[in-house]
Amino acid sequence: MTLKTLLNETHRSLGAKMVDFGGWDMPIHYGSQIDEHHLVRRAAGMFDVSHMTVVDLKGARTREFLRQLLANSIDKLKVTGKALYSCMLNAQGGVIDDLIVYFLADDFFRMVVNASTREKDLAWIRQHAQAFGVEVIEREDLAIVAVQGPQARALVAGLVAEGDRTALDKLGRFAALDVASTDGVPLFVARTGYTGEDGYEVLLPQAAVVGFWNALLAAGVKPAGLGARDTLRLEAGMNLYGQDMDEGVTPYEAALAWTVALDEGRAFIGRDVLEAQKAAGNARQMIGLVMDDKGVLRHGQRVLTANGEGEILSGTFSPTLGKAIAFARVPAGEPGDVRVDIRGKEVPVRVVKFPFVRDGQPQPGING
Repeated sequence: MTLKTLLNETHRSLGAKMVDFGGWDMPIHYGSQIDEHHLVRRAAGMFDVSHMTVVDLKGARTREFLRQLLANSIDKLKVTGKALYSCMLNAQGGVIDDLIVYFLADDFFRMVVNASTREKDLAWIRQHAQAFGVEVIEREDLAIVAVQGPQARALVAGLVAEGDRTALDKLGRFAALDVASTDGVPLFVARTGYTGEDGYEVLLPQAAVVGFWNALLAAGVKPAGLGARDTLRLEAGMNLYGQDMDEGVTPYEAALAWTVALDEGRAFIGRDVLEAQKAAGNARQMIGLVMDDKGVLRHGQRVLTANGEGEILSGTFSPTLGKAIAFARVPAGEPGDVRVDIRGKEVPVRVVKFPFVRDGQPQPGING
């Protein structure tokens, strides 16, 4: 059975083209994916991400539990409201999911995990939480709207109760705050996102999400679909679970070494495999590619390097750059001159550092 968010009819009334996304009926665009992409880079757009899963973890030993569960160190979170991005690994060091966790109290942390991995994530979390007496609560009562772009924060602030605006304005990146809307709806506002732009991800009661969405529309925020979200996140150098990483890929093979904390005395799940892989220095690597020729880089295409073959992971036409970009996973070592097999033709590509775009602008060297 196809799942629907409470905004489904609203999307349709706005002319959205709907597609199946991990079992959810979601908007791919509202007329022009390219226009929606540029809208977020230049002004502000909003996304319905209520298909994501919110999980609250409660109990005196929750921090201790998260020390074991996550590859990144939960002890980095010392201030209430601060957030941490981490992978959750299996015993083989493979990525079960990537997620964000918020520190709300010594005995209360909140996670947001991917929609397509909901069932296995919840099963894994519950399995390991038992030994620590941690209560795992799926918050199906909450919806999520992401508002992203240079104008996003100011537009959201206009919908927040006047007494909360100063605190919201002071909210740092990768942190969250409880505020109220102008009509009294409780909002959990996180300064996070999946586009490379500034903005907020707003968690709020399901019953209030249609009204909040319509208030954003009235304030001048236009809707954007999953198509623009995908091109935005790839330009920003952000992984997509299931395409750029999965349970057979370690963080070191997904350019996520920066999310692995090998802090002393912390035996997190999969640590021994990661330590061995790091010591061996032979892990596959994820690289960024730009194709200056016409054409599109697509998932599954063969990548030819000096050290052997790899493949395209995420690939797309970049609206900001006007050319094709991609992530590829290739063998360890200096890749040399790289080519991509496109319908039997070996096309030269450039290896570049990602993100491809930062603050709406191409990174140095991206355009050649």
